[in-house]
Amino acid sequence: MRRVPGFSFLVVLFAALCTIAASPAQAEPYPVDYNFFGGIPNELLHPGGSLPGTNDWSCRPSAAHPNPVVLAHGTGGGAQTNWGVYAPLLANEGYCVYSMTYGAYDLPWPISAIGGMLPMEQSAPQFAAFVDRVLAATGARRVDIVGHSQGNFIGNYFIKRLGGAAKVDKVDKLVALAPPWLGSDVAGAGEIAAFSQRLGAGPAFDAITGSLCQACRQVLAGSDFVRALNADGVYDPAVTYTNISTRLDELVVPYTSGQVPGPNVTNIVVQDGCAQDFSEHAGIAGSPRAAAYVLNALDPANPHEVPCGFIPPFTG
Repeated sequence: MRRVPGFSFLVVLFAALCTIAASPAQAEPYPVDYNFFGGIPNELLHPGGSLPGTNDWSCRPSAAHPNPVVLAHGTGGGAQTNWGVYAPLLANEGYCVYSMTYGAYDLPWPISAIGGMLPMEQSAPQFAAFVDRVLAATGARRVDIVGHSQGNFIGNYFIKRLGGAAKVDKVDKLVALAPPWLGSDVAGAGEIAAFSQRLGAGPAFDAITGSLCQACRQVLAGSDFVRALNADGVYDPAVTYTNISTRLDELVVPYTSGQVPGPNVTNIVVQDGCAQDFSEHAGIAGSPRAAAYVLNALDPANPHEVPCGFIPPFTG
């Protein structure tokens, strides 16, 4: 048989192209760096912008993932700075992903990138308007929310007080990283606040703790905000909740504040079955272990293996 010049090269090239097309790198176009601080470089390069994979207003949800995912950042976080892991991860999984910065002071960048500072009653309507925009753009009926820290209060306030659930039924699932549902007593601040109120020094305590971060006082155990939001129970029965907490949380104290049982509620502690997990309040939002739990909560019919290995604090 006469060899055709270049034929062998074409066969090798074709085989190589097939291998590349089938490789995981091509199936995962956005690199995922499991580091809580992974979104900061993009904020520095694109102030006030969006992480790659997020806020694509032409995105149409697939049959596999019909609910767009809206990310709700924590205190001091923002659309980019809080979500360096979850923006590319969820986009790679085929979700339409959206993120905004709420509760920031109306000041020039970089102050404008520091969200979660204003009272949560002001931040939550900003978040609600953003969700309405997502629903209108995608044509979806409901969204899923992934929250971190204060973002879980924002998401739940939207659900319970701004028409996110019940008859309106705009939210299907809330997946909560380090939620402070019952408030935090970090460094005894909740007890100090209550004591100051009894002494008549409540306004002075509020002025000190709320001079820059007006939402910080609201997160404390026993605050007016926590008591009002939980007056009818922590959860809305129309929404499915997954709480993912860490025993090493230095800001949600005790961590069990985020592990409140209830209907349609799954409680997870990342150290259960994995003693090598040292993620704390920030690190849990950069942890591959926590991320697998989030993916499984969003799509329980197609579970991912939950890894267990050394997970450092702060970065995840």
